Amino acid sequence: MTSSNIYDKLKKCESCIRQITDFVPKVAIVLGSGLGDYADTIRVSAQVPYGDIEGFPVSTVPGHDGRFIFGYVEEVPVVCMKGRVHYYEGYDIGDVVLPIRLMKLLGAEILFLTNASGGVNTSFHAGDLMLITDHISCFAPNPLIGANIEELGTRFPDMTHVYDGELQTVIKAAARERHIFLQQGVYAQLTGPSFETPAEIRMLRTLGCDAVGMSTAVEAVAAAHMGMKICGISCVCNLAAGMTANPLSHREVQEAADKAAPAFKSLVTESVKNFGKM
Repeated sequence: MTSSNIYDKLKKCESCIRQITDFVPKVAIVLGSGLGDYADTIRVSAQVPYGDIEGFPVSTVPGHDGRFIFGYVEEVPVVCMKGRVHYYEGYDIGDVVLPIRLMKLLGAEILFLTNASGGVNTSFHAGDLMLITDHISCFAPNPLIGANIEELGTRFPDMTHVYDGELQTVIKAAARERHIFLQQGVYAQLTGPSFETPAEIRMLRTLGCDAVGMSTAVEAVAAAHMGMKICGISCVCNLAAGMTANPLSHREVQEAADKAAPAFKSLVTESVKNFGKM
């Protein structure tokens, strides 16, 4: 897909949503595994199923609903992506990050990424929440490859501080306020859908990674290209391959995410409330 085609599709998606709602969010939230029903806590102004947006990629993953929720967390206007699109579903990388770009065009200034992950750091435990301080993307194509879309951002965007330091400070303060234990670390995105091998986990640990998953990094790159302020929290749902004798399964990940969901939701709410004061 050419850059002009990507931008044309993006603008068509924007036009489609604007025919349904003129809501302007400040914060965009991507709800990963275990956080899908967070949308139920939002004072909803409008909902737009992905299938109602012309050309929009639709999630095929169990547990991912597939709709935009526009509304308020406390008094902060937000748009929630209830269910994300993954590269392993077979979509072009431009389609994978299209929702992120779209939320920016709709007005969002801050991107709050959440996900479920496997723990690579040997001091992590299933159920831990991890503040993402940086990321490494392995094997997933960079969403900026190809002719630059000048309307979105510069050809060579700086990635020194992808995850905003001020937003991280707010999240850490929110964790203290809500008495939530919060790990910190580097998140690695691999393509999936297979879980990683023990050798790949040893590689990631050697590279300095603390958690691994199948999303997020490419979304952060696309958002940084557009000048968004980005933060992220990962729910460590299991220890990665080779760290225990247990086989890995999506069901295990979903169950652990569901168990950690109350603390996860509380932390997101407190953080977003404080983002509104920035």
